[in-house]
Order: sequence, then C-alpha cells, then structure tokens
Amino acid sequence: MASELLREQSMQAAAKISKLWTGIPGRIYIGIAVILMPIFTILTVENIHRQQENTVRLLVEEGAALIRSFEAGARTGMMGRMMGGFKLQHLLTETAQQPDIVYLMVTDGDGAIIAHSDLDQVGQVYDRNLDFDQIALDPDVQWRRVRVEDGREVFEVYRRFDPIAPNWHRSASRMGPRGHMMPNAPPQQMEAPPREFIFVGLDSASILSAQRADTWHTIVMAAILLFVCLSGILLLFMAQGYRTTRASLVRIKAFSDNVVENMPIGLIALDDQRRIASYNQAAQSILGFETDAVVGLRAAQILPEQITEEIDGLTAAGDVVEKEIDCRLADGRLIPLALSASVLQDGDHRFLGFVLLLKDLREVYALRREIHRNQRLASVGRLAAGVAHEVRNPLSSIKGFATYFKERYREKPEDQQVAGIIIQEVDRLNRVIGQLLDFARPIKVVAKAVAVPQLVADSLKLVEAQAKEKAIGIETTIAPQLRTVFLDPDRVKQVLLNLYLNALDAMETGGRLSVVAAAEDHDRWIVFRVSDTGHGIPKENQLQIFDPYYTTKATGTGLGLAIAHNIVDAHGGRIVVDSEAGEGTTVTVRIPVARKESNDERA
Repeated sequence: MASELLREQSMQAAAKISKLWTGIPGRIYIGIAVILMPIFTILTVENIHRQQENTVRLLVEEGAALIRSFEAGARTGMMGRMMGGFKLQHLLTETAQQPDIVYLMVTDGDGAIIAHSDLDQVGQVYDRNLDFDQIALDPDVQWRRVRVEDGREVFEVYRRFDPIAPNWHRSASRMGPRGHMMPNAPPQQMEAPPREFIFVGLDSASILSAQRADTWHTIVMAAILLFVCLSGILLLFMAQGYRTTRASLVRIKAFSDNVVENMPIGLIALDDQRRIASYNQAAQSILGFETDAVVGLRAAQILPEQITEEIDGLTAAGDVVEKEIDCRLADGRLIPLALSASVLQDGDHRFLGFVLLLKDLREVYALRREIHRNQRLASVGRLAAGVAHEVRNPLSSIKGFATYFKERYREKPEDQQVAGIIIQEVDRLNRVIGQLLDFARPIKVVAKAVAVPQLVADSLKLVEAQAKEKAIGIETTIAPQLRTVFLDPDRVKQVLLNLYLNALDAMETGGRLSVVAAAEDHDRWIVFRVSDTGHGIPKENQLQIFDPYYTTKATGTGLGLAIAHNIVDAHGGRIVVDSEAGEGTTVTVRIPVARKESNDERA
C-alpha cells in the first residue's frame, strides 16, 4: 500500500514537473538556445587557447630545463671554460642525443656558431635578424617557432649562455686566452664575461599532434554538449508543441463530440466493417436504441432494413444517397425519415466507412398537412363569404313567404306543416351560413380578466340538461392556483361548448364527461382537457377532424371543431386530439395566458 502511494506521488510529481517544463513559452527556449551557442563557442575558444598556452609553457619549461642542465654540466664537467671548446662540443653533442631535441647550439655575441649538435654548422653565422644585444639583457628564456631545412616546424628556446660561476671575477686567478690560469691578476686586468647564447630546438610534432587531438576533442565535446543542449531544448519545445496540440485536439474533440451529440439530426458513423462507431442522441430518439448498447455492433443488427439496403447501394467511390424513406422500426412503428448516406474517405481516398444522417419527418409531414389545410381553409373562407352574401337574402324571402302561408292556411294542417318545414330548413340554412361566416371571417380576440372556475361552470350549464337526459355524469377538476386569467371568455366558451357537444354525441347512453383546467410552464399556459368515454375516433380520421365540413354525424355540419381550431389558433394556442377506438377521446386545448386586457384581431 505504501509503495503504491509512493509510486502515485512520484507520478504526480513527474507530471507536475513535465507540466512546468512544457508550460514555458517557446520563445524562452529559443532565447536560451541563442544564448547558449555563443557561450559554448567562447568557452571552446578559451579552452583551445588555454591548451595552446599550456603547450607553449610546457615546451618552454622543457627547453629551459635542458639549458639549465647543459649549463650545470658545463660548469661541473668543464670547470667553467677551462676545458676548452672541444669539451663544450662533446657535451653539446651528447646532450643533443636526448629525444625530441632537433638541435642544440651555442653562438657568440655576433651569432657565429661556436658549438652545434651538427658539426657541419660550427663556424657559420646563425640568423642575422636576431637582436643578440637585446637577448643578452634578458636573463629569462625566450622562444619562437622556426622552420628548419627539412621543412619541419621547430620550437626554439634560447637565452644567454652562462656556464661560468657568477662570482668568477672575484677569484684571485684568471684564465688566459687559451684557458691557462693567470694567478694574481689585478681586477683592472680581468676580462669581461663572455657574451654567448644557447639555442635549443625542440621537436614539437608530438606535442602539437597531442594539442591538435585535444583541440579536436574539445571541439567535439563542445559540439556534443551544444547538440545535447539544443536537442534538449528542441525536445522541450516539441513537447510543449505536442502538449499544446494535444490540448487543442482535446478541446476540438470535446467541441465536436458536443456538437455531434446535440445535433437535431440523427448521426450514425460506420467503420469499414459496417460496425457502428458513433451514435448520437438524436439517432437514439429516432431508432430507440441506447448508445452504449449499439456501439460496436454491425449495422444490420440495429438499423432498419430500408436503411441497410440504401447502404448496400453505395460504393467506395464516394457515392451519396439523399432520399425520403418509410422505415419500419424494431417496435413495429412505421415512420418517415429523411436519409442522407455517404462514403467516408481519408485524404488518400482510402475507404473508411459510412456516415448516415437521419431526420424524423413526422413533424415536417404534419406541418405540410397543416399548410395544405390552411390553404384549403382560406379557399373555403373566400367561397363562404360570397355564398353567404348571395344566399341569405333569398332565404329571408323564402322564410317570409313560408310564414305567410303558415298563417294563411290554418284550416289546412298539411299545408301548414309544409310551411313549418320550410321555415325550419331556412333556419337551419341560416345557422349553417352563420357558422360558415364564423369560420371564414377573421376572429377577433378580446382578452379580459376571467375566473377560470366560473368560465368552466358557465360553459357546462349549457349542456347539463342534455347530459342528464342521456344519463352522462360530469366531472370537473380545477387546479387550485387558477384564479383569474386574461383571455377571450366568449370565444373560449364557444370552444368548450363544441367539445362538450361532440363528447356527448360520442356517448349514446351513459358515460362520463371529464373537464380538467390547469396551468403549465409556470402559469404561462392554461390547459383545458375534455375527455369522454365514448366510441373514440379511428386513427385514420384524426387528421381530418378539424377540416371544415368533415363530420361522421348524420346531422352535423362539420364546422364546430374547425371553428374551435381557428379560435384556439387565434389565441396563439394549440388543440390536440388523443383518441383510441372504443376507449374514448381526450381533447387538449393549450392557450397562452395574456398579462393584460387586449383587443387584438387575428386571422
């Protein structure tokens, strides 16, 4: 348990560090790289320069050591200059046998070679360009690089040659010109110390080779370090770019998933094996399958046969199908769908699968029917206005003559009965024309403050006698919060009365008429539900019951529900019928509640 906790903490710490590094802006990494390059360059140049100085110092120290060693040998072996030039030459030749010594020579103050490791050079003048006077004044060793006859570069170390003891001139004796002792010579007769110079030529090839190797090693190491640093910076920069890109892709994916999931159109994506890869909420509501239950299944297991047939007609060439089809769903429902199916390909035109778009057309079809119905109603309205105007006047005349003949032929019951029938039919025609005009003319809605319980009670009083005669019970349910609302009481009462009469006509003897009034959507809508226990309305007739002159009753005009529909529509509401054959009918009226009294006229 402790180890798991420690591992988790370590992973969290690593994630924080990674986030910290990758969170640094890219321009900082570029700035660091720009700064590091000259720093590495300067450090490399300084290191190379330091190596060169060390090489020179090493060669100078080696040459100085040889000179001191030669001078010490000359002092001890020759006792100063008493042994003569032969001994000096012999000592020089032996000393020059040491490794890395190219030449060793001694010159006088004019540059004439007194002794040389190469005997052929003795007596010649060495490098007239040297300032021997200046060399004589400087007790320290000096150096230079020269090139010998065979083309080699030689590191030359030189200074004043002084093999004689510094206090020689204080001795009581002196040395003659040929090295003979001259005792008791007075100081004024002593000779000045000889001015001679020693030159050591060192072979620097091995050292220079090592120096060059060290230089290359330094350059290579600096290049490697610079490469590692720049690579690290590049990797961090790439990591930051990857993190940024990944975060952007995550946001884009989340956005696209949210868009796809909330599309009002059903979307189904199939892979190259026709397995369902994506399935949004709209597709779920259309087909009825849960998303988690269908992802990964083959299309033939889920999709209706009509859709799979259209998919079979597609090829990998990029075909597209757009058409309206009637689909039989798994639960047996037959619904109209707008199908758009296309082949999914990548940038190289490789087949990836299919994309299906589904749209439920039931509302679209209902809207089409509503538009068609409104167009027919408009035509009927225009016709009704003309017919009513042309028919009402003759009907008034006919009714007048029939009344006249009914009064005149009192002694003839048969003629009086005929006159009465004429009067009844004229009245019926007038009522039909009045309903037709009510249906055709624009409905004027006058919103007033209305107490809903009183409105329902007043409307039911108009049918109480008829309901009692047919032994039909009446039930009312009024929501307690319903008090006063603003609507057109006369028009709404006309709607309710038409619904009551239709409900009573649907129940021959006995039954129950139920009236419910409630509020919905935070009291923004008032809802009336009128239900009966009658014979119901067949499904095929429910789409036509609001059409003018459509009726299943022998004595009906077919305008009552059409007028009710127009009144509800004029209020900005909706009227819906829910009925099952043999089980009764429920008509729901939803009307938006006005906030104040109004006098609006709506067509």
